[in-house]
Amino acid sequence: MNLLIGNLGQASVILAFVAAAVSAYGYFQAARGRALGEADASWLRLARGAFFVHGAAVLGVVVCLFNIIAEHRYEYYYAWSHSSNHLPVYYIISCFWEGQEGSFLLWIFWHVLIGLGIMKFNRTWEAPVLAIFASVQAFLVSMILGVVVGGTKVGSSPFILLRDFLTDLPVWKTQPDFVPKDGTGLNALLQNYWMVIHPPTLFLGFALTLVPFAFAIAGLWKKELTTWVKPALPWTSLGGAVLGVGIMMGAYWAYETLNFGGYWNWDPVENAVFIPWLVLIAALHGMVLWQKRRIGLRTSFALVVATFVLVLYATFLTRSGVLGSASVHSFTDLGLSGQLLIYLGFFTVLAVVLLVRHWKEIPISEKELNAYSPELWVFVGATVLCLAAFQVVFTTSIPVYKAFLGFFGVKANLALPADQVSFYTRIQLWSGVLIALLSGIGQVMWWQRNDKASVINAFAPTVMLALLGTALGVLLLRYFGHTITLPYAVLLAAGLFGLLANFSTLFGLWRRGVTLSGGAVAHVGIALMLLGMLGSAGYSNTISRNVTGQLISQQMSTEENRDNVLLLRNETVPMQKYDVTYTGQYLDVPTVPGYVNTQLLYRTDDDYRAIARGDIKRGDKVYYKTGDTLEIRPENTYYRVNYEDRKTGESFVLYPRAQVNEEMGGLLPSPALLHFASHDIYSHITSVPDPRKEQPWSPSVPHELSVGDTLFLNDYFAVFRAIEQAHEVPGIKLEPGDIALQADMIISGEKGRQYHAHPIFLLRDRQIGRVPDEVEDLGLRLTLDQIDPVKGKFTLGVSSTAKDYIVLQATEKPFINLLWGGTLLMGLGLTLSIRQRRTAKAKPAPAPAKGRAGAARPQAVA
Repeated sequence: MNLLIGNLGQASVILAFVAAAVSAYGYFQAARGRALGEADASWLRLARGAFFVHGAAVLGVVVCLFNIIAEHRYEYYYAWSHSSNHLPVYYIISCFWEGQEGSFLLWIFWHVLIGLGIMKFNRTWEAPVLAIFASVQAFLVSMILGVVVGGTKVGSSPFILLRDFLTDLPVWKTQPDFVPKDGTGLNALLQNYWMVIHPPTLFLGFALTLVPFAFAIAGLWKKELTTWVKPALPWTSLGGAVLGVGIMMGAYWAYETLNFGGYWNWDPVENAVFIPWLVLIAALHGMVLWQKRRIGLRTSFALVVATFVLVLYATFLTRSGVLGSASVHSFTDLGLSGQLLIYLGFFTVLAVVLLVRHWKEIPISEKELNAYSPELWVFVGATVLCLAAFQVVFTTSIPVYKAFLGFFGVKANLALPADQVSFYTRIQLWSGVLIALLSGIGQVMWWQRNDKASVINAFAPTVMLALLGTALGVLLLRYFGHTITLPYAVLLAAGLFGLLANFSTLFGLWRRGVTLSGGAVAHVGIALMLLGMLGSAGYSNTISRNVTGQLISQQMSTEENRDNVLLLRNETVPMQKYDVTYTGQYLDVPTVPGYVNTQLLYRTDDDYRAIARGDIKRGDKVYYKTGDTLEIRPENTYYRVNYEDRKTGESFVLYPRAQVNEEMGGLLPSPALLHFASHDIYSHITSVPDPRKEQPWSPSVPHELSVGDTLFLNDYFAVFRAIEQAHEVPGIKLEPGDIALQADMIISGEKGRQYHAHPIFLLRDRQIGRVPDEVEDLGLRLTLDQIDPVKGKFTLGVSSTAKDYIVLQATEKPFINLLWGGTLLMGLGLTLSIRQRRTAKAKPAPAPAKGRAGAARPQAVA
């Protein structure tokens, strides 16, 4: 047992906590009673030094935790419960943040880097802002302290020993220093490259929401009620971009990993992340309104505070265990509920008290807004975002209401909606409509002087084109046999309007020589995302229609029997314009490109090792020769499905997979995707023979044959062509003196297809061995049992089993690339707006434009 690394890690956690507390107090004293930018030098040096020590200690914790994972130190519970010997390096990295403690540490680490960035770029605000930052850090580090104070446990340490966590195991009585040889491993569902990049991106987005909150609280504290907005704006834009892209990374991960057929399932944990982002974007718009038009400062304060409070509330939802089985994403409760509530309550009360105390001092605009004021439409857009967030948070919080009432002994008959997708979509669809319309209206009006004539001139072409596009879309849908409901038609029109209005803004700015508007680019992205959602979710086309007229299974519903096809191995089935053939099971061999047919692998007692039954090669390159031992990844079984277009003859291969995942309920299928410019083909398995169970074979039936005889096997017949020497035996290396003979059998199957089988009879040191051969397409196993050289007779044993099969569902997802492309544009637009604000100071305002568009505005709304 290596206790040193754990002790170093735990000491670093304690040091990080103490240093954060000292830094918070030092920054507080440095800023206390002094004007902004005139912090007490001695206290500032102490606070800054403590923050550096805190950062170094956090880095030490990161290094120690990664060491116990990467070095497979299974004496520590965190390493044992999240990693294993067989994980590649990139999944070892993922193990770091799979658990609660590691994800808290990731969040803390990002805060350290952002705090250093504030020191560099926002020196004037360093003391009051980092006083808030360091306080948050102290609370977060307390979550991983793992110490007992006055009989109360504070935090959950990632460095707790396995024997201290699983105290009831009898092995500790006889072997107190027992260390397991392997860990339980990373959940197979999380063994995905998105697990490497999605959590860090998401937690960076979470961490960035602290920046505008800290600036707002610092502004209230120092009575700098207006000046905080300018330095906070770039950080807020960056937070909106990173958190938005992080959320959509998770959506794409779900799309290519889970089998519910989409990318957003309105899971409570998905919602808990989505809600703060909506409010953050609303806050960003409010801050831009104040910075550029001196309106909406109170709204900005309220929304910035609400964003961070919602991040803390999301943390409570996902980590307290209150969601129970309502979400597959939630963490197991580690007893941190009380700390999380204190954390949430402290900063909520702090923010509310400061807001109430200074509310009347916050400047308000005397400007009257009317229908021609772009500020009005931006404000309405922010309101719509907040209402959308409220609807989601109100429903998502049902488990919280139930737990709260249960605490007082009140039994509440409350439950989340049975069909959450339908429930949320029905309401959020109209939020999308309003957001698309308002993004176009606000952006166009922002860049021109507005009166009745200019507004009509600006919007008439856009409205006409959007309506024409909608009409054309409806006609095309009807032509191809689809219907379109009124809400979908309205969303299509709104999405086209938002797209065209923002494109017209970008084109107009380009013609005037004005800097590209980051806000318009982001809004183009949002419009594309809405259109992509409409196409991919509203008009998914199931191409796996069962046209045989036969039920696949009595256990399947009518819809499932209609929308799935049964594929027997190597039997071609028509599926709309494709001929589809399932050709076998494959496994992932890390050192071989693609996947390897299981017929070439002989499985051993070690789940992660196999023996090559034949040469494994790609092209002319041989990766493994017969008899070589190789490493495999057994978690996923891949099912090779060949698609061939009947008209063009073009073909492609997909590998939908299934994994044995007891943590997630047993056998879990995942889809295979093929991307086209206009659509995706999304194929996933709905039923397969359980790979955990060996298929039962019938008792072997002996048949005595001579060379040249024909053997009838149910619907097939086999010809015994020859007996010959075997130079290679699958899974066995022949040694000098071995005698290996194989029967050469040709079996005629359905549609004239022929199969070769070579059962082997092996003699080694007067010991007899038999290596059967299986024809999996036909469900046959042949064994060369006996040889009578005197009579020239050979006894073959024949067993049978059910044919290998899969049940497949395949759909076309039209225009889904608009969703992913729109996401990137949204992030790009928000990032552009940061650069524009940094460079705008040095540039003169553009000259007013003549004509119907009026004068250009110098800055874009983000």
